[in-house]
Amino acid sequence: MPFEPDDYLSRHFKTSGVDLASKIDELVALVVPETSPNLPLYREMLVTVMRMAQADRSRWDAKILLQTMREMEHAFSRLDQFKRRRKVTVFGSARTPIEHPLYALARQLGETLARYDLMVVTGAGGGIMAAAHEGAGLDNSLGLNITLPFEQHANPTVNGTDNLLSFHFFFVRKLFFIKEADALVLCPGGFGTLDEALEVLTLIQTGKSPLVPVVLLDEPGGSFWKDALQFMRRQLEDNRYILPSDMRLVRLVYSAEEAAQEIATFYRNFHSSRWLKDRFVLRMNHPLSDAAMAHINATFADLCLSGGYEQQPCCELELDEPELQRLPRLSFAFNGRDHGRLRELTDYINETANWATPLPSED
Repeated sequence: MPFEPDDYLSRHFKTSGVDLASKIDELVALVVPETSPNLPLYREMLVTVMRMAQADRSRWDAKILLQTMREMEHAFSRLDQFKRRRKVTVFGSARTPIEHPLYALARQLGETLARYDLMVVTGAGGGIMAAAHEGAGLDNSLGLNITLPFEQHANPTVNGTDNLLSFHFFFVRKLFFIKEADALVLCPGGFGTLDEALEVLTLIQTGKSPLVPVVLLDEPGGSFWKDALQFMRRQLEDNRYILPSDMRLVRLVYSAEEAAQEIATFYRNFHSSRWLKDRFVLRMNHPLSDAAMAHINATFADLCLSGGYEQQPCCELELDEPELQRLPRLSFAFNGRDHGRLRELTDYINETANWATPLPSED
């Protein structure tokens, strides 16, 4: 969403007796180019810190804010070198032994994702995480480790390399697991894996995280995710705790190749999404045909608060992402609620027959 400054924070300093607002403006001007679109954001960050300092809150509160800001700034800086690569976050049990079939499957997953030029992100631990990194290799691996009061080692693939980041707070690490993910693959695991699965689905279902493929991977004949999905359908969907379409946010597969294909298919035409004030925009690699647009307006009208769907070029509000300006857009007034149906729309635009210049169908 477009940035809107918090006027309350500014008013706080206007009435404080000290002209802190002008001091902050001077400080920002010293370090931020005046043409930067982020200038008002940096100013609001400083205002927030100054407001907390003026209240002189508890040392514990101040340390939490400081550590959080430090970790996030460090992660932004380190991850910048990988920003042009699509990444897949892989979750699963750290207790999976090397001889278990799931370990071999996770290793094959890492190898397959690397072959598709996808980077593998894990918590850098053992078990499923170590296996996925083994398969992917260092150049295609990224580890987000957590520092603990007892001895903690990252897996051999990423340990001691620039592809390993360590975090003090679990919630900051979890933010980057999701923020960096162009897709997520979840293997069987314990409480932590189930926590990640449900949180990811909650974030996508509520629109707090962009729509990405969520793939549940199990060994052939395995029932871990099958049983979990049956529970969700019987207890959540049947009791109307979730929408029936919410179940379309996940896909169950039984091989590494199926997982990689699911991710590749999702990005066959769909590129990314963004809110532009009250309009939701799907960026695409190929424009859609007139027949496809007519079908979308008729079949997916329920996703629109008003009006219909339009194809449009990059608009003035998106000039902050120049590398994406060439992409055509599908724009509409999304109701912001039914993300399972949004996944169905995404699947439709990914079908080559619906493009303005269809390519030969893939085997």
